[in-house]
Amino acid sequence: MTRALPERFAEFGDARKNGFLKVKEIKDNGGKVAGVFCTFTPLELLDAAGFTPVSLCGMSAETIPAAEAHLPKNLCPLIKSSYGFAVSDKCPYTYFSDIIVGETTCDGKKKMYELLNDIRPTYVLHLPQGELESSIDEWTNEIRRFKEYIESTFVITITDEALRTAARLRNEERAARLTLMELQKSKPPMARGLDMYKTLEGAGFMFKTCGRIAHLESLKADIENAYANGARPVNASAKRILITGCPIGGILEKTVKAIEEHGGAVVCFENCSGIKAAYQMVDTQADDILKAIAQRYLGIGCAVMTPNSIRLSNIEKLIAEYDVDGVVELDLQSCTPYTVEAYTLRKLMERLSVPYIAIETDYSQSDSGQLLTRLEAFLEML
Repeated sequence: MTRALPERFAEFGDARKNGFLKVKEIKDNGGKVAGVFCTFTPLELLDAAGFTPVSLCGMSAETIPAAEAHLPKNLCPLIKSSYGFAVSDKCPYTYFSDIIVGETTCDGKKKMYELLNDIRPTYVLHLPQGELESSIDEWTNEIRRFKEYIESTFVITITDEALRTAARLRNEERAARLTLMELQKSKPPMARGLDMYKTLEGAGFMFKTCGRIAHLESLKADIENAYANGARPVNASAKRILITGCPIGGILEKTVKAIEEHGGAVVCFENCSGIKAAYQMVDTQADDILKAIAQRYLGIGCAVMTPNSIRLSNIEKLIAEYDVDGVVELDLQSCTPYTVEAYTLRKLMERLSVPYIAIETDYSQSDSGQLLTRLEAFLEML
C-alpha cells in the first residue's frame, strides 16, 4: 500500500540524525567511515575500499562561535560550521571517521583542513582547476595516489573489479536522483522544491547504496501516483525558479522556503546536492577505470574551475528543460569563486532574457527580513 507522500519525504529529512546510530553500528561491526565534504571526492574509490562515506558539511550556525576561536569571522559559514562541529566534538560523523577526505576546491577549506588534521587524519586531494588538456592526467594521477595511500594506510587492496562494481552502483544512484528531480519538469511541479532538496540531501545519510536507490525509486513512484490521483502540492500559477550557486543546506529556510511561500516554485537545483553532480556517469567498461572515474568528476561545473564553461552551458540547458521563469543565485559569504562568477552568469541571463537575482548571505537569521523583501520583489517582477 502506498504511504502518504509527506511521510515519505519525512523519512529522508530524518535520515541525517538517524544516521548517527547507523554509523555507530557500522563502527561497532568493524566497518570504516570516511568523512567527506565535496562532490569532487571520488566516492567509487571509498566504496571499493569498504568505507562508508558520510558528509561532514556543517549546516547550522550553532557551532560557528567555537570555530571563530580559531578561524576568522569573515570566513564562509559552511567552513566555520563544519570545523566548529569537529572542534567542539558535536558531530558524531566526525567522531567516527577513520579518515577525512578534503579537496582543494576552496582556499578557506584548504587551510581549515590543516587544522582539522589535528582532530582526525585528513587527506587532501589536489584538484586541477582549469579546462586544460593536462587536467585529466593530473586528476587521474591524484586519484591513483589517493588509492595507494588508502591501500598502504589501511592495509587493503582495491581491485579494478571492485572499482567497476562501485561505479555501476553509483551510476544507478545518480540515475535515480536524476529521474526524481525530473519530476519537477511537470506543470505544475509534482513536489515542493524544499521537500525535494531535503530528500536529495537526506539520501546521503542512508548508508547502503542499494537501499538509497530503492528509497529514491520508491519515492518517485509514490509522487507520480499521488499526482496521477490529483495531488497538486504546488499552485499552477507559481513562478518556476532555478536555484544555483553555493551549497545551501544551511540557508534553506530563509531562501527556498521563502520563495515557495511567496509565489515561487523551485523546480531545479543546480547546486552541489542537486543536479550539478548527478549528470556525469562513469564509463564502467573503460580500460583504465581510474581514469574513467577521474573524467566523470572533472565534468562537474564548479565555480572553482577557470574557465567554467560547463556550469554556464548546463544552466542554459536546464532553463530550457525546466521551463524556468527566473534564476536565483544563492552564494555564501566570502565564497569568492561564486560571487565573482555571478557577474558572468548575470551576463548570460541578460543574453537569454531570463530574470536573475544574486544573493549573498550566511547562516544567521539577521538578514531574513531583508532577503524576504528582495525575493518578494523579484517574484512580483516575474
